[in-house]
Amino acid sequence: MSAQAHGYLSEALDLLQRESLNTATVDWPKLRGEAFARAAGARTAADTHRAVGGAVAALGDGHSRFYPPGEAAAVDADPATVDAPTVEQLPGGIARLNLPAVNGSERTYAEYAARGRAAVAGASACGWVVDLRRESGGGMWAPLAVAAPLLGDGPVGAFVTADGTRSVWSVRGGVPFLDGSPQAEPPGDGADAWPSAPVAVLTGPGTGSAGEAVAIAFIGRPDTRSFGARTYGVPTGNAVHRLSDGAVVLLTGAAEADRTGRIHAGPIEPDEPVDTRKEGDPSLAAATGWLGRQASCRSTP
Repeated sequence: MSAQAHGYLSEALDLLQRESLNTATVDWPKLRGEAFARAAGARTAADTHRAVGGAVAALGDGHSRFYPPGEAAAVDADPATVDAPTVEQLPGGIARLNLPAVNGSERTYAEYAARGRAAVAGASACGWVVDLRRESGGGMWAPLAVAAPLLGDGPVGAFVTADGTRSVWSVRGGVPFLDGSPQAEPPGDGADAWPSAPVAVLTGPGTGSAGEAVAIAFIGRPDTRSFGARTYGVPTGNAVHRLSDGAVVLLTGAAEADRTGRIHAGPIEPDEPVDTRKEGDPSLAAATGWLGRQASCRSTP
């Protein structure tokens, strides 16, 4: 192995050992030995990519990914069109907020948040359904910015690293914050808020990563219940790390905790599991049935 290849592979493995959420449970001498054996005879950084990818997979978190330089541009690529949040009015004065997944540049996140906030601001509701069944992952802050009027001000969750350090998610004035730093632009003037309205959250196997973060943000909120099926099972925080040749490691570095302090691992179970094999949309029916029994909606025609 050349010095260049050895240095590059060492750089990547050092990053994994330093930043991985699972660092305490990984057998690092074994993982490093296997990585260097896989890259035996490597002359360039590119010759070690297979070994780096294997090491990332061996972390066992189910969420980390390795992208060689030729694929790394896709990490920040903007979609052709933004699948923005929508709000639909349901019978009984209930509004349904559909939060799809979003990924891309800051421009894409800003467009998603602006269109979602406008949809929420234009609604009138005695209670809300927050549908996360298509929120499969990507950026979490834009969806949280859209959901912020329902979450209310205060702490709503946290990242927790391997050493126990917590970085708090909070909401203030419709803006999500991470340890006091704003993660979205402020909403426009006149934005309504429903911090006390009852909320039914819909989850399923398509709710993953960022979608699970939004679900976690609603856990512990008063007058809130979740319905449907368990989530995909990666309620963890990823960070983008760029290696010296332009390759990217999307590395899981934190678990996620709700506002009560509980750390979540694996699929998140709804408060009320629903048999989704039934005809129609049984999860939505269960959610609207519960909302209709809440005080704010019982008097709504």
